[in-house]
Amino acid sequence: MKTCLIVIDVQESFRHRPYSTERDMGAYLAAQNALIDGCREAGVPIVRVFHVDGPRTADNAFAVESGHVRPLEGLAPFDAAETVTKHRHSALVGTGLDVWLTRNGIGRLIVSGIRTEQCCETTTRHASDLGWQVDYVTDATLTFDMTQPDGRPLSAAEIKDRTATVLQGRFATLCSVPQALERAGASLAA
Repeated sequence: MKTCLIVIDVQESFRHRPYSTERDMGAYLAAQNALIDGCREAGVPIVRVFHVDGPRTADNAFAVESGHVRPLEGLAPFDAAETVTKHRHSALVGTGLDVWLTRNGIGRLIVSGIRTEQCCETTTRHASDLGWQVDYVTDATLTFDMTQPDGRPLSAAEIKDRTATVLQGRFATLCSVPQALERAGASLAA
């Protein structure tokens, strides 16, 4: 089965949000870059997704006018087989990505990027519902601490655990970077 890596919202915009922290950035970038490098070496196409929304002003980090809608510093460079800009949480809403995936015979998606519980999880659920097999690489996703509605803190690690719990076996196969690369390699030989 032909596989494609999707790199979701790995953009400088996040470094300009009040909740942003560099605490987990090094480990995330190491995993994301290993996944990119492995896919590039195996000939797995890589799709880059950017998120753009909100007012079109220089002070909005997710507006093109801010200059921050560009690859995150530290991300391994790669030639994208396709680049899409999304305005919703799912990379499959209004971007034409579903058409590109279908035209290119892609049956399995490897999902990675920022934020774990938001755009990565939403894209995973949506892709699964549309019939794609999804490998979700938790280590190659990044999120940030949040506050629950009752005011209690929710750590990024807890968010990642929760996302893994709800996706596994329902919407995706959870994979480490090596497992995702192995599965992609096996699918290329088939």
